[in-house]
Amino acid sequence: MYDQVTLGLNVDPFILSALKEDITSEDVSTNSVMPNPTPGVVDLICKEDGIICGLQVFERVFTLLDPSTRAEFYVKDGDHVENKQLVGKIYGDIRVLLCGERTALNYLQRMSGIATYTSQVAALLEGTGIKLLDTRKTTPNNRIFEKYSVRVGGGNNHRYNLSDGVLLKDNHIGAAGGVKQAISMAKAYAPFVRKIEIEVENLDMIKEAVEAGADIIMLDNMTTEQLKESIDYIAGRAEIEVSGNVTKENIARLTGLGVNYVSSGALTHSAPIMDLSMKNLHPVE
Repeated sequence: MYDQVTLGLNVDPFILSALKEDITSEDVSTNSVMPNPTPGVVDLICKEDGIICGLQVFERVFTLLDPSTRAEFYVKDGDHVENKQLVGKIYGDIRVLLCGERTALNYLQRMSGIATYTSQVAALLEGTGIKLLDTRKTTPNNRIFEKYSVRVGGGNNHRYNLSDGVLLKDNHIGAAGGVKQAISMAKAYAPFVRKIEIEVENLDMIKEAVEAGADIIMLDNMTTEQLKESIDYIAGRAEIEVSGNVTKENIARLTGLGVNYVSSGALTHSAPIMDLSMKNLHPVE
């Protein structure tokens, strides 16, 4: 869950922006059938198996609309849930429940989908000692939600944004004039507490990266044979990350090679949503 400072400063503005996108002046449908405040309750139900994630964000959508709204959950983030399972109940003004329904479900379905897919990929690395990492290939303005979902699913976060760490990719290398130059310039500029990671595509680049003292070498889009050759050459002189179109279907080939990290953009950019629904809305005394 997000702490109260993070929630107020970094999460709430995005939720409010999403609500404003959905309600530009009023909810015409709701106001036409429910002109006056009316207490009500609605069920939150799973429609498929998976890992639930985003309950705090789901509830926050409604409490930002009306602080008196209350959610009662029967599971917590990270729990496995099943099709037709009652996940919780939300109590509040029926108008608020209707206004916030779609936005709240959008967050919960997306976050649960990412957690579910991540858990499936992480299970394939269990016992290998390899850390599964996400990337910056996230939905604009949803990174704080999507990276949290990866953690709930059993993955780990790579750098959060461009201010969070040094990762020299192909275009940085091109701009600097070469691998050695890029690493040297990064070491001179970046604070000493920052590790220097560099993306390489062949053995010549790896040799330069090792000689220049890179902390982490990312082996990008290599065949299994190329990976073995590269890892043998590095021989523990730098930590090793493997990246490039890594998915649930092909990650097994990377186990047993001796790498430290595997990063996968698919965790956030290709995870399907998990289907959930708000049903059985009715007034209460």
